[in-house]
Amino acid sequence: MKPEEIKEMTTADLRERLEQMQKEYRQLVATHAVSTIDNPAQITKNRRMIARVLTELRARELASK
Repeated sequence: MKPEEIKEMTTADLRERLEQMQKEYRQLVATHAVSTIDNPAQITKNRRMIARVLTELRARELASK
């Protein structure tokens, strides 16, 4: 997901997507702890995408005040 796509999404969609990404991230980390995964860089990629969504949500929260 590109930053432009994140900015175009509604707040409700962002919150829903964030929940889904966090669930996928936790599952990926747990899988990696038990056995190696094909692409361990995927963990970092997911964590950064979660941070981008959280940053956008926070920016919208501050803008609405």
